Amino acid sequence: MNFYKFHSPQYRETPIHKVQDSGPTMRRPRVEPSILSELIEVLTPHPGGLRRWSVMRAIRENRGRTSRATSLKFEDEIERVFRSSCSNCGDVKQNPETALFYRPEGKAGEVWAVHAERAQAWKAESVPLEA
Repeated sequence: MNFYKFHSPQYRETPIHKVQDSGPTMRRPRVEPSILSELIEVLTPHPGGLRRWSVMRAIRENRGRTSRATSLKFEDEIERVFRSSCSNCGDVKQNPETALFYRPEGKAGEVWAVHAERAQAWKAESVPLEA
């Protein structure tokens, strides 16, 4: 068997897998309402905020109690939703008057907190009305 033929230019330049165009893809919603409501539920009783790992643990326990599935990218999903609705998190800056979450100033470590009055208003808007 000639192993050197795989190093020739014709093999290096051809793609191994052909990419199939499946047409337009659906965009995922920017913020998942269920994760957002879970974050609000966990953070509301703690006005000073909670450490990130405590938030993850609480949501994981809540999902375990309700027999809800936890994805392999559970923590990434939670953190993405938090940061997308946070007023002072890294590069993504939300409007400080409308953001649901924030990182309290002067706290060591990764501490997350919720603006309780905004969270209550968001919950009131997101509850479907029964006809």
